[in-house]
Amino acid sequence: MKEIEILVIGGGPAGLSAATAAANLGASVLVLERDGKPGGQLVKQTHKFFGSKKQYAGDRGYQIGNLLIDECEKNPKVEVWTDSTALGIYEDGVVTAEGQGKHLKIKPKKIIVATGASEKMIAFPNNDLPGIYGAGAVQTLMNVYGIVPGKRVLMIGAGNIGLIVSYQLMQAGVEIAGIIEASPTIGGYLVHASKIRRAGVPILTSHTIIEAYGQESVEGAKICQLDAQWQPIPGSEQDLNVDVICLAVGLSPLTELCFQADCQMKYVPELSGHVPIRNESLETTRPGLYVAGDVSGVEEASSAMVEGRLAGICAAYSLGYGTDEAPKLQREALAELSELRAGPAGQKTVKGIMKLMDKGGAAC
Repeated sequence: MKEIEILVIGGGPAGLSAATAAANLGASVLVLERDGKPGGQLVKQTHKFFGSKKQYAGDRGYQIGNLLIDECEKNPKVEVWTDSTALGIYEDGVVTAEGQGKHLKIKPKKIIVATGASEKMIAFPNNDLPGIYGAGAVQTLMNVYGIVPGKRVLMIGAGNIGLIVSYQLMQAGVEIAGIIEASPTIGGYLVHASKIRRAGVPILTSHTIIEAYGQESVEGAKICQLDAQWQPIPGSEQDLNVDVICLAVGLSPLTELCFQADCQMKYVPELSGHVPIRNESLETTRPGLYVAGDVSGVEEASSAMVEGRLAGICAAYSLGYGTDEAPKLQREALAELSELRAGPAGQKTVKGIMKLMDKGGAAC
């Protein structure tokens, strides 16, 4: 049985930030990361971040990931177990995990769940053909393993992920046949959309896929236009010759452990699915269990890092660390989150958070 003060489940931007913040206040921290290297989605992101200097604006995702990893590795209070997957959080406070072929038991005093999110898929005929990927899978193939998925791609989804991955595909020499978006408007930042359009790639809003087709793998796709009621417009069909269909249609919070731990959950569309109810300190209705990052509601990595820092500060403070400085650090993190969510895109997140905030919980 491994005993630790704070267990962080997930070594992505939220988890690594939480670990460093808690350790800097003096708590001992163990991070469980299911992949062979921590960093989460940052390891595959080659684009530069927006925001402020506090959120590493101007740095590329993989550079930020390396910085967060270095901060954890240099801190003697942080231990990271890679290739280790959390299996369950039980009533007696024991957490079980599988790592390096062994069944592990951990007894933490506090838990921070930072498991991130999974890609959403959509249903259409032949959506199981080889050559149909989630955008995250395409990023992994290209930016981690240096493999292009195909020669000509149809991108479904014009949010930030769809736009960014389309541009990265173009940089790798892959042709983008087009980007289609069911919504009447582009969901991602217009600066990303402008780069795509300047390269001659059409972005078709109010469009959806009808079907994919091919024998052994994708050979093409049929798309059509949608009316104001989101219904296909007869006669608007187009046939595209592509060998890859990439889906960038959103993310769902990975909350299985929160359900299993008996946290009170609520479905909040603005936060992309079922998320745990929590207070301002990010503590859930299960005392001593905190959440941070996309598991608490899908946002950008910048917000995930700040939420992770906030959860780490509050978890350490609840153990008696940082008596003098923790409240000030918490206020600073909350102010950063408010700043990040101040724009039009952030208002959706704010609305979602207001739906589920546990007003009975006290801030650290």
